[in-house]
Amino acid sequence: MTISTPDSGRTTTRKDLHPRGDSGARPRPRTAAHDSPMSLSYLPPLNATLNGLSGVLLLLGLVFIRKGRRDAHRACMFGALTVSVLFLASYLTYHFQVGTTRYTGTGGIRTVYLAILASHTLLAAAVPPLAIVTLVRALKERFDRHRTIARITFPIWLYVSVTGVVVYLMLRGSYAHP
Repeated sequence: MTISTPDSGRTTTRKDLHPRGDSGARPRPRTAAHDSPMSLSYLPPLNATLNGLSGVLLLLGLVFIRKGRRDAHRACMFGALTVSVLFLASYLTYHFQVGTTRYTGTGGIRTVYLAILASHTLLAAAVPPLAIVTLVRALKERFDRHRTIARITFPIWLYVSVTGVVVYLMLRGSYAHP
């Protein structure tokens, strides 16, 4: 419902009206806080936590399979995959809403940051297809082929998990000490 108020000449919608919603009510002022989206500032530390947890689960999975504990290995690997999917959803949500975050550090540390970020980003793109192939081979009980691809997937996935936390800490530090 659209209403034109005689005193302001502006058109307003029903959601701008007083809660009683009658057409004679004066428009309720809308505040900037009301119009702004919910703060997503909690997502970067959550993303870093999810990345770190994924790394821990990957390492535990490796320990368990080396000890012959297949069920524990399977649980850790499914956990790492689940946490990584949650991370990806959270990461994409944050960056679609907020955009990119610039690193404010300078000098040699900036070069180190950019090198870590570049390798992290390139390898992160490889993790989903590698993880899926590795998982499918395990589910089909093709353990010889699973083991072969896991030897490639594991170090890449672990590197991406660890460098994800490093990138977050470096970004956080660059803003704490510009």
